[in-house]
Amino acid sequence: MPPPAHGTPRVPDWTSLARGRRVRPLEWLAERVLMALAFTALVVICLIFLFVGREAWPIFAGRVDSSLARELQDVIPPEDLDKTPPERLRLYLGLTREQFAAMDRDTLRELMEVRIEAREQIPDDKDALLNTVRWRYLIGPHQWTGYDRPVYIWQPVSAIHKYNLVPLVVGSLKATLVALAFAVPLALAAAIYVSQLANPRAREWLKPGIELLAGIPSVVLGFFALIVLATLMQRLFGYPSRLNALVAGVALGLAVIPVVFSVAEDALTSVPRSYAEAALALGSTRWQAAWQIVLPAALPGVFAAVVLGFGRAIGETMIVLMASGNASILSWNPLDSVRTLTATIAAELAETVVGGHHYRMLFVIGVLLFAVTFLSNLAGEWFIHRLRARLEGQR
Repeated sequence: MPPPAHGTPRVPDWTSLARGRRVRPLEWLAERVLMALAFTALVVICLIFLFVGREAWPIFAGRVDSSLARELQDVIPPEDLDKTPPERLRLYLGLTREQFAAMDRDTLRELMEVRIEAREQIPDDKDALLNTVRWRYLIGPHQWTGYDRPVYIWQPVSAIHKYNLVPLVVGSLKATLVALAFAVPLALAAAIYVSQLANPRAREWLKPGIELLAGIPSVVLGFFALIVLATLMQRLFGYPSRLNALVAGVALGLAVIPVVFSVAEDALTSVPRSYAEAALALGSTRWQAAWQIVLPAALPGVFAAVVLGFGRAIGETMIVLMASGNASILSWNPLDSVRTLTATIAAELAETVVGGHHYRMLFVIGVLLFAVTFLSNLAGEWFIHRLRARLEGQR
């Protein structure tokens, strides 16, 4: 704006002032609040991960010993309580200095008696001396006493604790793959129909109707699978295990369908209408235009929908807890019962001793879930960028 003549009052530039923060303080405040909420969400996620990692770190660092070697040491009779040096007694009972100082004589004597009773219940087994939270036992097979070959076992409540993670990982993947095999074709077919083939009136009630499935609580889907779906499918297929990976996968698929449908439908709708119109002008049918033109153009978004569905399925808890059978069987047969990572945490965390090796192992499972979800999303993002670049002719 040219400078005003001498003596003429300067007219303020309201356009430039509108860009400042003094004119609209509410917008500035709203921006700061939104930024603070975004950073708060990131901080909370980081704190959750740090908490889970801190509780699992002793396992990763090799500082936890689940063997019964300490219990097999020579016992100190309760009658020798006064004759035993305090430091030796504290180490014998496995107490911290603060715990030992807070206990009176009668409590220490009771702990010594409990220690004797526990030693009498220890099995006469060479495996009792194994530290079963070492990684060779967590991810590799071992021939335990009474077995004719090396096996993978998750059995944390037995006399000798067994924490092999392979059956849980396989069970989670099996239920998730069944869910995706059931949900992805249905969700993609519905997305293609709603976005490309349905008339406007049908689209108005089909899209919100499918997306309303996301509002059904997972515990309701699990209860439906437990009571209705499991019985119906057993009568239909005649398999022996009523609760298995197939039932859990189908129930999981009902929870995954709205996620995949919503994202895939948005991706298909975002494809320019000129693509389909050009195909129709060249003589293609509406179905051919949707399948051969629109779907390939929206493939990165469709793949993102599948990745989100995978994350939704593998992180689900209540459905698999109620409908999978919760048997840690290492088998790729979908008709066998399974036990997933999430169901293991939900079912066993309340029964563990805080700070014990079983407690730490459940947090290791939590770290494993974090890692699987992060790596799957990272791989999906890489594949989406690669696919988008290829479709745009950059590669």
